[in-house]
Parts: sequence; structure tokens; C-alpha cells
Amino acid sequence: MKLFTFLTLLSGSVLASDAKLKPFTSDGCSAFPDGTLEQRQLWLQCCTEHDYAYWKGGTYKEREDADFALKACVEKVGEEEIALLMLAGVRVGGTPFLPTKFRWGYGWPYPRFYGELSQEELRQVEDAAKQASGTP
Repeated sequence: MKLFTFLTLLSGSVLASDAKLKPFTSDGCSAFPDGTLEQRQLWLQCCTEHDYAYWKGGTYKEREDADFALKACVEKVGEEEIALLMLAGVRVGGTPFLPTKFRWGYGWPYPRFYGELSQEELRQVEDAAKQASGTP
């Protein structure tokens, strides 16, 4: 039974290249505040950029780069301790192996694990970005 489950999940991720990308959405900093009490959206832009990377997914290295870019962005607004907390949270909570709404590759149907995006998938990402910005 375990082998059947594994093969089913594997076949789902192999067939993911036929999957349709959902439009980009962001929930801000997910279960974390978007800023301080004084500046309520201080690092919200950092989280939105991080959500974009998670939405499209990709390789493990791309996820790692996105997580460290989030940390650097939050440090840049002067919140080094918050940046470390956020990094720990996304490294644990952003795994693609759980069907959460904030997992790595959440724009694609679950299961979607680590892997290079195909040319067709990259085209879908590009098309979605154009639609979101209003560019034809």
C-alpha cells in the first residue's frame, strides 16, 4: 500500500508539467505580522516578493534563494531579529510536501515538489505576470 501511495504521488508530480498555474495570490506574511505596531506594513513588500517566488515554485536552490532574499529584505528595513524568525518559519513551514496554501509551488496543483520549471510552465508564469500587470 505504501508503494502504491508513493507511486501515485510520484506520478502526480511527473504529470505536473501538464498542470495549469493558478493566478498569483499573496496573503502577505501569512501567519506573521506584515510590520510593526507603528509601521503596520513595514516588511509587507518583502513577503509579497517571497510569495511570488513560492507561487511559481521551482528547484530546492530557488526556494533557498527566495528564503534568504526574504531575510535580507527584512534586515534592510532594520529588523534583523524579525528577519531571523521569518527565515526559520519559512524554512520549516514552506515545504512543498504539505498541502498548505503557502507551500513552495502553491500556484500549481498539489502535489508539486521541487524541480525545474518546463518551458511551458515558464510561459504560464510569464503570461500570469503579464495579466497581473495589465500588459498584453
